[in-house]
Amino acid sequence: MSDTPFGFGLPPEEPENGDEGKKKDPTEGGQSAGGPGGPFGFGPGAGGDNPFAAMFGSMNPNDLGAAFQQLGQMLSYEGGPVNWDMAKQIARQTVSQGAPDGTQDASVGPSERTAVDEALRLADLWLDGVTSMPSGSVSTVAWSRAEWVEASLPAWQQLVDPVAERVGLAMGDVLPEEMQAMAGPLIGMMRSMGGAMFGQQIGQAVGVLAGEVVGSTDIGLPLGPAGKAALLPLNVEKFGKDLSVPQDEVRLYLALREAAHQRLFAHVPWLRSHLFGAVEAYARGIKVDTSKLEDVVGQFDPSQPEQLQDALQQGMFQPEDTPGQKASLARLETALALVEGWVDAVVHEAAKSRLTSADALRETMRRRRATGGPAEQTFATLIGLQLRPRRLRDASRLWASLTDARGLEGRDALWSHPDMLPTAHDLDDPDGFVHHEQADFSELDKMLGEAAKGRSGKPAPEGEPKPKPVEDKGDGEDEGKDGRDQ
Repeated sequence: MSDTPFGFGLPPEEPENGDEGKKKDPTEGGQSAGGPGGPFGFGPGAGGDNPFAAMFGSMNPNDLGAAFQQLGQMLSYEGGPVNWDMAKQIARQTVSQGAPDGTQDASVGPSERTAVDEALRLADLWLDGVTSMPSGSVSTVAWSRAEWVEASLPAWQQLVDPVAERVGLAMGDVLPEEMQAMAGPLIGMMRSMGGAMFGQQIGQAVGVLAGEVVGSTDIGLPLGPAGKAALLPLNVEKFGKDLSVPQDEVRLYLALREAAHQRLFAHVPWLRSHLFGAVEAYARGIKVDTSKLEDVVGQFDPSQPEQLQDALQQGMFQPEDTPGQKASLARLETALALVEGWVDAVVHEAAKSRLTSADALRETMRRRRATGGPAEQTFATLIGLQLRPRRLRDASRLWASLTDARGLEGRDALWSHPDMLPTAHDLDDPDGFVHHEQADFSELDKMLGEAAKGRSGKPAPEGEPKPKPVEDKGDGEDEGKDGRDQ
């Protein structure tokens, strides 16, 4: 994108036969009564004494009107903390300009759609043998980059709004209380501009990320509609370009990852809200750098709104060093690691005997997730958070150990409730977690079985004492409770 604030820039100069061009417009009727440059001095031949001519003499009136209209929309915006209409517009413009590697977005052709559909369907068949969760894909789709932007913006809104809202509130808090009433219009303008600035920066980041992602679940969060497994053929080809791996294998491996994510999010109904809730909880603990914001507010010039843009680009967020904030961050990082680790484990199990390049593709994807791309770094600057599974390898080893010890159903049963999932401490000692949990589940099954017998009401065989009612076993309940808590 251009470095010019808000994406505004000077359009191409008027052609030499600009007057002839005007005559072709029936609504203009050729020269206007205001002289050769029009009533406001726009265009070639404008008087040098006209201030508008001095500022905008080289601009086409139609382009100038569009620029003012966009500026007016920014100043009059009264929606949420981010101007998402602007974000969408900027993202689409970024995509249309092409990726940094020179590739241009294009509509997906019939042959590409067929290849993606076949890869995702075959991936689902392979996954049937390595997980107890059934398919989570209601439909398959091949997206262009622009289509990915459209489909993912609602999810980005959920992620970014909590942080942007804190910035909007901080803009009013940095002024002394006695000044806030007098500065009301200015604060309102700054909040509108802040929403526009967030919209521009998020839109640009989403547009750049559209040139990197290969599906709807690349960052470990479900960015697309539920049940819709998606791949981006152009980016799939770009991903495998320098890997010396057949394109069909690359596509199928990435289809396995997409289909595995879809199964997890479809059959663990609480997982989506758990992850987005963890992001929101972390965002609530982020502190805005008020000293940097005070500098911006104190020196804010409405004629130079790029000051807010620069502040956002440099980052204004400092995570609070509190036990609550550390717990929120650990919860989020562990959740992301568990999701990515489970996907990594089941995909490798499905691919290792079928794809000759399974190991190389696995390592490539692990490094990609560990380092992140330029667009992910932009999001880290904007929202103060990196959505990367730092402990992916540890989590993958833990899920593999659980598979060996408890089988597919025993492993996948841990997703039935968030309290049953491993913690960050368990990632340090996966073997201890596996054996500890196995013993606990056995005791729980035994207790439930005994309780069921006690409630059945069947008479005990002759010569044997009748079982006491369950409610009379006060000591037994305490012992069971202690056993579960261990």
